[in-house]
Amino acid sequence: MEDLFDYSGKTVLITGAGAGIGRACALAFAARGARVCVNSKSDSGRAVAEEIRSRGGESLFLQADVQSPLQVADMVQKTVAAFGRLDVLVNCAGIVTGGSVEETDLETWNRVMAVNATGVFLVCREAMPHLRQTKGCIANISSLVAIKGIAARAAYSASKGAVLALSRAMAADSLKDGVRVNCVSPGTVLSPSLQGRIDAEEDPAKAYERYVSRQPMGRLGTPEEIAAAVIYVCSAEAAFLDGVNLPVDGAGSL
Repeated sequence: MEDLFDYSGKTVLITGAGAGIGRACALAFAARGARVCVNSKSDSGRAVAEEIRSRGGESLFLQADVQSPLQVADMVQKTVAAFGRLDVLVNCAGIVTGGSVEETDLETWNRVMAVNATGVFLVCREAMPHLRQTKGCIANISSLVAIKGIAARAAYSASKGAVLALSRAMAADSLKDGVRVNCVSPGTVLSPSLQGRIDAEEDPAKAYERYVSRQPMGRLGTPEEIAAAVIYVCSAEAAFLDGVNLPVDGAGSL
């Protein structure tokens, strides 16, 4: 029996891969034979690429801001120049802000939409010609908030709802070209970003319990659990999966 989820010979580009879900995805793809291009806005992705290489894998660090059309174009070009092809794109780059509509100023709204929604659009637009050549696939990280109302997450919810709608539209547009586009929508995941927000609270223990309390399973998810879902939706075994949203949310969407 052949090994499931074999990515040998495949090139994967992951945005926002310096920490959390993106890092977990990078390590998971590399462990399955993929050549992984690790993107981050800061220098954080460099250590992830080095970790992959230290384990015998192939990896390239690409520092770029997904809000910048020029930096995005350069990132995709360097991916293809380094490895000759692009088979999988995973859009993990994103930021989280709190607040209701009335509590969200326009600057915050624009910043969240620029990273979380426009960033996905820009990277997908640059990657699509290369994915068309390889009959590749895209996994966009949306969120539980795209399908369920969560208090004090107005801008973030709108941005992740946009990612989900865009992914479905792209799936319809690219169906004839053999490029699959799916979403993975995490619930609350204990990532370094969330841990930082918890630690910044006046009572971190109480803040942690507040996040746990909204998860029906009674615990937070892990980045590795989300990465496992991404590995699946991008795999040859999931070739009949297109235009779907896969919630990985500890029953949060029930």
